[in-house]
Amino acid sequence: MTVLIVVGCILLLVLLTTWGKINAFIAFLFVSILAGLLLGVPLTGITKSVQKGVGDILGSLIIVIVFGAMLGKLVAASGAAQKIAAVMMKIFGRKYIQWGLMTTGFIIGIPLFYNVGFVLMVPLIFSVVYKYKLPAVYLGLPMLAALSVTHGFLPPHPSPAALVLQFHANMGLTMFYGIMLAIPAIIIAGPVYSKTLKNIVAVPLKTFQSDDLPEEKLPGTWNSFISALLPVIVMALTTVAVLLFKDNPEVTGFAGFLAEPSIVMFLTLCLTTFTLGIKMGKSMKEVMSIYGDAVKDIAMILLIIGGSGALKQVLSDSGVSKEIGDVLAGLSIEPLFLGWLIAAVIRVCLGSATVAGLTAAGIIAPLMINSNVNPELMVLSIGAGSLMFSHVNDPGFWMFKEYFNLGIKDTIRSWSIMETLVAVIGLIGVLILNQIV
Repeated sequence: MTVLIVVGCILLLVLLTTWGKINAFIAFLFVSILAGLLLGVPLTGITKSVQKGVGDILGSLIIVIVFGAMLGKLVAASGAAQKIAAVMMKIFGRKYIQWGLMTTGFIIGIPLFYNVGFVLMVPLIFSVVYKYKLPAVYLGLPMLAALSVTHGFLPPHPSPAALVLQFHANMGLTMFYGIMLAIPAIIIAGPVYSKTLKNIVAVPLKTFQSDDLPEEKLPGTWNSFISALLPVIVMALTTVAVLLFKDNPEVTGFAGFLAEPSIVMFLTLCLTTFTLGIKMGKSMKEVMSIYGDAVKDIAMILLIIGGSGALKQVLSDSGVSKEIGDVLAGLSIEPLFLGWLIAAVIRVCLGSATVAGLTAAGIIAPLMINSNVNPELMVLSIGAGSLMFSHVNDPGFWMFKEYFNLGIKDTIRSWSIMETLVAVIGLIGVLILNQIV
């Protein structure tokens, strides 16, 4: 009955936003309250869950998304995106530009949290789309597939890092196996699958579009790349600092502070205000006007993401994940597949990859005590399952939909299927590796 209620609420949300044409934020709040009532959450608890869900998701994302939009708008307006697009096209050529963006996404996805990588890379994707008139979804999906895989498979991302500790797995070996699985998953779910999506018409956010500037008015190549990718550089340096000075709490504490996504984005914005703004002849008033316009453009995206957080929290507080997990844990099947299945079902019902991964880990941990299961492969199996079929209850679904300006049908056809392919290919890879190692 619980699963039927969850499925019914998700279908209602889809109907409200598509057939009913109701604003997604309003639809999320309505469905969140209804789900709480049907799942037996106390009346006072429903309000608290909605508020906590909106607050938690925006508390962790609002600075990153807002600063990311400001940075993206400045990168576009200054001509840095135009310069980066031209350089990448020169290196990879029109035929292989998709692979170049995908490789970039994989490299930066290892140190960066998914949401930071998303808001950083989307402007670069759009700059190539606008300049060379390429299909946005076809070009962008492989890069986002790379970001998604690193988020679900590889430490130091939250869920896989926590699973490594919980299962007493070897971090280095998990990374090694994870990269082995990530490469085929990204290629199949990215460049191969995106060939079927060339006919999807996407008109991305105008925030990241600017008129072509003459060559002499563009920032230099190094200025463009370093300014746009500074968060990656900071995250890489802080990671190295933690490894080199792990016995020095002052250094590791300061490095940890700098590595926080909100701090990284703030520092980047401070620097690019000068390098891509003041240095390029813009006044401070002009730069601040660019930032103000960027926030206006993404205000509704923030509200929709907040609404998705409300539904996720109501479902989580209702105990749905534990109930589903307990039922699945009673199945007599291969432990690695069971871990994947529990994470996948919770992911589909709740929408959060991190919640799905950590909940599945808590359920599967006791079952591993008396079984000879490879802990590194269990981390990867649950990580793959936690990416299964992202849809309307996942904030990532709405970020992709709103940034690329797609309908729900095309978002499911592109984003949701890509995530499903990643999850299934990851499981297949785990089971094959289990026969070898």
